[in-house]
Amino acid sequence: MSENYPAKGHPKGLYILFATEMWERFNYYGMRAILVLFMTKALLFDHAFASNLYGSYTSLVYLTPLLGGYIADRFWGNHRSIIWGGIVMAIGEFILFFCGSVYQSAPQLSTFLFFSGLGFMIAGNGFFKPNISSMVGQLYPKGDRRIDSAYTIFYMGINVGGALGPFICGLVGETGNPADFRWAFLAAGIGMSLSVVVQKIFHHKYVVDSDNAVLGLVPKDSPKIFNNKIFSIIGLLLFSVIAIGLLYVDARVVGYLTYLLAAAVVFIAFMIFSDKTLSVIEKQRIAVIFIVSFFVVFFWSAFEQAGASLTFFAADETQRMVGWNFPLWIIVALSLLLLFYLFKLYKKVQKNLSGTFHKELRVTVYFLLFLLFAGIAIGNIYLIGNSGKPILLREFPASWFQSLNSIFVVSFAPLFAWLWLKLGKREPSSPTKMAFGLLLLSMGYMWIAFGVKGVQPGIKVSMIWLTGMYALHTCGELCLSPIGLSLVNKLAPFKFASLLMAVWFLANAAANKLAGVLSALYPENGKTTSVLGYHMSNLYEFFMLFVFTAGLASLILFLLTKRLQKMMHQ
Repeated sequence: MSENYPAKGHPKGLYILFATEMWERFNYYGMRAILVLFMTKALLFDHAFASNLYGSYTSLVYLTPLLGGYIADRFWGNHRSIIWGGIVMAIGEFILFFCGSVYQSAPQLSTFLFFSGLGFMIAGNGFFKPNISSMVGQLYPKGDRRIDSAYTIFYMGINVGGALGPFICGLVGETGNPADFRWAFLAAGIGMSLSVVVQKIFHHKYVVDSDNAVLGLVPKDSPKIFNNKIFSIIGLLLFSVIAIGLLYVDARVVGYLTYLLAAAVVFIAFMIFSDKTLSVIEKQRIAVIFIVSFFVVFFWSAFEQAGASLTFFAADETQRMVGWNFPLWIIVALSLLLLFYLFKLYKKVQKNLSGTFHKELRVTVYFLLFLLFAGIAIGNIYLIGNSGKPILLREFPASWFQSLNSIFVVSFAPLFAWLWLKLGKREPSSPTKMAFGLLLLSMGYMWIAFGVKGVQPGIKVSMIWLTGMYALHTCGELCLSPIGLSLVNKLAPFKFASLLMAVWFLANAAANKLAGVLSALYPENGKTTSVLGYHMSNLYEFFMLFVFTAGLASLILFLLTKRLQKMMHQ
């Protein structure tokens, strides 16, 4: 084995991909955590418009990877797509930073910058999202037993970024002064830039397969024009302008996105089922994919309220005043423990990254450890010199609640992995697990509905209701999201594998659009909203909407599981 590819443990390329994905997720989830707050408190959009715009934005975020993945496979390769996509996303965040800087002095310019920043985020994500995870499995030879644990480590990177992003961006952006939201966008942009830097500097050296061949390079048969930087920049700018236009038209002119997504699914279904080379068994398996994708819409449309209506609820209806006093001695003690851990990391890096081959990576890690060490030391010196008073946390920012999902995923994922193994032959089928996921989602909304039942207007409820709901939702996610993705990979015929994965992404896109539409029904200030004859004049009735929809979807899927298992032929 080479220096870069150990016989034991994991190749260092995994940790390069880990860091790249972690900082990108820091960027995306950090920005998402404060997005609707910025729209309503700084740009002064009403809740309904902000919700619909949020739904359109997140829907397009799931839609554009279909094009980005196609271009990466045929013309650019994974690495180039990640770099260009990351740069475009970073530009989007910096545009949003300028939007947050001028919204008071130049409202019309800030609106233009806002839609432009979101458009760049959508376009960049289209090239980044589908390419990073596909390289994890390629690091290992076929049949390598380390692949499953590698994906577990990579998934941890996603959730570390997902937890840190809302925490840091909420800390610097959600201060009570709307002008400070810009610092959240700046922090997210810096995180995205770090992701690009890591990928640019270390990819060719470390992201290699077992034969030491660099992964994700430009396909050999790619036309030369696609390697031209000027052509690439013009293409990305054009794609970003199109994304801006798609977002603006759906939000301000005509809501076309729902119809576009439905038409795309119908078109793909017609293409696949009209193929005469498919056997009856293959068609039945494909039908299962379409059926479970339909139920996925009900799950994510309720789950993704986290970035919209549940953020409104956290900001306006949740008692977030805590008044926690942290004695200085506790902070100093924890800092000393952290410094000791950093020293242990330094010794580990010194051992594992010795030699000239790893010099660049070693120096980079040393520099990062030094920054952390210096930051902790300076912070403690400042606190001790500032009369040594306890640190007071007056209020828990609303955006911090969006870190809970990632924290719970890291906490609960090993438990679910153990549970499925422990059940052995009694392990539920994939459709049954997904039905349980919908049931847990419904239970989460039942929990918070009881928390607000009978509460008078103006009275805020305990944080325990949101926290408990997010815990149940995370359990539901662990039953549905990885299971559904795995099911699509197992059932899809090879010739339609990419197209059927597109169906899964389209279902997610439709769910996110529906999430925005449903969030617009949030009954703020006592107003009454309605959907399909169901009227909502308070939060209890609003949350019960999701109890009914997710619960009914769960019940129907439970009833269908036997039939779906037969259609799967497994």
